[in-house]
Amino acid sequence: ANAPAANDRAGKPPSRRRIVVAIDPGHGGEDPGAIGRRGTYEKNVTLAIARKLKALLDEEPGMRAMLTRDDDYFVPLGVRVQKARRVRADLFISIHADAFTTPTARGSSVFALSEHGATSAAARWLAQRENEADLIGGVNLNAMEPVLARTWLDMSQTAQISDSLRVGRSVLDGIGTVNALHKGGVEQAGFAVLKAPDIPSILVETAFISNPDEEQKLRDEGYQRRFAASMRSGIKQYFARNPPLAPAYTG
Repeated sequence: ANAPAANDRAGKPPSRRRIVVAIDPGHGGEDPGAIGRRGTYEKNVTLAIARKLKALLDEEPGMRAMLTRDDDYFVPLGVRVQKARRVRADLFISIHADAFTTPTARGSSVFALSEHGATSAAARWLAQRENEADLIGGVNLNAMEPVLARTWLDMSQTAQISDSLRVGRSVLDGIGTVNALHKGGVEQAGFAVLKAPDIPSILVETAFISNPDEEQKLRDEGYQRRFAASMRSGIKQYFARNPPLAPAYTG
């Protein structure tokens, strides 16, 4: 085999361990997510893009990706986070293609967790919508409350949010090359799926499926591939600047 490429900083040297990225395709099973005018299901779009991103990251030396779901089935929000923690992920990225109240809403967005309320009314509305996914799957939210409460109190949450904003900015720069951005910066809201206290976590809204033009894009395999490649670019940029520290875990 040839010598590793110069940009293979994250991979082969023995002092560096493999970077693990948990990719979370939003919705699934009895929870279709948003549905576009042409009948496009968010759950199918998110899985298609997530699979493409996984394939791209698995090609990168020193990286591997896992999916929180690899087919059309329901996964509770808390289980998605547990799956990422089980593989000791260095990054959790949840992929969505949401709807909004007006069909004119357009553009891609990146969200991180907020401890102090949402950065906009739209961010609050989207978080509320995503957090209701468990109700569709019949999950007992009350049973989860003590866990969520402990998570909020964990001091590491502040560091997680700081790292999440950093990786979010990097991914936002990447996706801005393939689609207009809904907002120029990383937004924040109380997304339940972003509450792992020890993993930088972001939620990417690929486009608004409720916008007919954007729905058309989301149905296009070429656009899905370009969008996945732009996320990979942002992820690589982040880890080039912020290599993971603990060398013990090699996956």
